[in-house]
Amino acid sequence: MTLTQVERQYAKAAQATAPHVVVLFGAAGDLAKRKLLPGMANLVLSSLAPDIEIVGTSLEDLDDETYRQQAKEALDEFDRRRLTDEEWRSFAEKLHYVPSKAGPKALAQAVAEAAARLGPSARRIHYLSVPPKAALAAVETIRDAGLVEGSRIIMEKPFGTDLASAVTLNRRLHETFDESQIFRIDHFLGKEPAQNILAIRFGNGLFEPIWNRNFIQQIQIDVPETLGLEQRASFYEATGAYRDMVVTHLFQILAFVAMEAPTALEPKAISEEKNKVFNSMKPIDPENVVRGQYVGYKDIQGVSPESETETFVALKCEIDNWRWAGVPFYLRTGKKLAEGQRIVSIAFKEPPQSMFPAGSGIGAKGPDHLTFDLADASKMSLSFYGKRPGPGMRLDKMSMQFAMQDTANANDVLEAYERLILDAMRGDHTLFTSAAGIERLWEVSQPLLDDAPPVRPYAVGSWGPNAIHQLIAPYAWRLPFERVWRESHH
Repeated sequence: MTLTQVERQYAKAAQATAPHVVVLFGAAGDLAKRKLLPGMANLVLSSLAPDIEIVGTSLEDLDDETYRQQAKEALDEFDRRRLTDEEWRSFAEKLHYVPSKAGPKALAQAVAEAAARLGPSARRIHYLSVPPKAALAAVETIRDAGLVEGSRIIMEKPFGTDLASAVTLNRRLHETFDESQIFRIDHFLGKEPAQNILAIRFGNGLFEPIWNRNFIQQIQIDVPETLGLEQRASFYEATGAYRDMVVTHLFQILAFVAMEAPTALEPKAISEEKNKVFNSMKPIDPENVVRGQYVGYKDIQGVSPESETETFVALKCEIDNWRWAGVPFYLRTGKKLAEGQRIVSIAFKEPPQSMFPAGSGIGAKGPDHLTFDLADASKMSLSFYGKRPGPGMRLDKMSMQFAMQDTANANDVLEAYERLILDAMRGDHTLFTSAAGIERLWEVSQPLLDDAPPVRPYAVGSWGPNAIHQLIAPYAWRLPFERVWRESHH
């Protein structure tokens, strides 16, 4: 098997990365089964990760054997790489389980045994795959088990529900862990395409000079989902689309799109530039927000018949700095919408069009766009006007498209959680959010949380409430696309 460049780079890092005991809180939960166990299995088998042992803990009363059985079922269902029997056996040996009711002492002992198997240089990483209200209890368990020193902790979103709760949560966390030990996860930023935004922006002389208010008309970050909320309604009732998606994911993507060039491609510099973007954001004006709830949401078990929880949100936000003053950023996300997409679309200002004859078609199809598709397929396209063949001057929209799977490295793509776990083991904070960044985003959100506009109903399979068109006028939403992605022809 030949190692690709990415693997070589990570393999080199793996040699430099100490062996790790991964303590997985919420080990029998949905996220662990769908993403974390398959992710860790792939890391173990790909020569990327250091040597690891996994100690799972959660409320369920399981032993090692039953836990391994559950993990096997999860991998069979959710892993994109089917493990051979031998691969599964070698991974299963690394899986251990301690029910949380056994207490901190039992957990400490299991971790000590796992560390002993890995040798004297073993490090610890704690992954909190638990609901927000259980996070501090897990931190206390780690403290009572004496597992804080020299360890790192990965926190799942959402991080707080408003400024006060985020400040409290950070303060409580900092009583036990230093900020440098804390990794607040955002799996959107772990995806190749999100990082590709940085590469396209800062790696090319073509785009960076026009990446500002003089050339850009508006920017859209649009993440519609077709999924409903049947399974997670009780969690969602306390959260809603804005807290669940906008604060944690869409604002992070916005920072990648809007930040200044960092002084170096290293965590501290990138974090500084992201925080500058957050500090320049104007507080969200409730007038610029449309909230929606899909018809039928109230019928789900666990949802109040009077529920005002939004399953959809669209908003306009502004960054009040030299580069972006006056450029609107439109964000939209929701459940049970017409399509599942993840796009960032940059619309360029239109040129003065006086030289073209009437009826030439110039401007008829909207402005030129650079569009990033952040779904796992990682595509981008640049649309522009060109002349239609034939007599006379007729213009048509054309597009250049690129897809990651057309390249030789298509198989190197690390799944988001794989990359993030690996980065946390290596102490790389680039793709994680800081306490200051999170608190600032809640501060910007406060006017909306204090005075949210009413929730409007929308039909399942639509693009949200009709008011979204007034919100974005005089522009239009890019989705549904004016042109579909081309299929790749092999």
